[in-house]
Amino acid sequence: MRAAQAKKATDIVILDLTGVTSFTDYFVICNGSSARQNQAIADEVGLQLKKEGELPGSTEGYEEGEWILLDYGDFLIHIFSPKAREYYSLERLWREARTIPVPPE
Repeated sequence: MRAAQAKKATDIVILDLTGVTSFTDYFVICNGSSARQNQAIADEVGLQLKKEGELPGSTEGYEEGEWILLDYGDFLIHIFSPKAREYYSLERLWREARTIPVPPE
């Protein structure tokens, strides 16, 4: 989360999906203001998690930058443009998930 905040990600939300689905435990969702910023957020998140020994199982959408998905197994990171986030509305789709407060910087 700090890595995303360092690259000025906005509207960060953490959804706790334990007990809701079996494919992951958490979604971290955030916005960037452009494809380039979304890529910068993804790069920083990937760099910081790599330092902790975490590597994504897959990355999708990086080239286009409208919706970047980083799959770390137990948690998925979704980096959206505001338009894509509104369109896909993951918070509404997974509304039964518990929202975890984002700690202040």
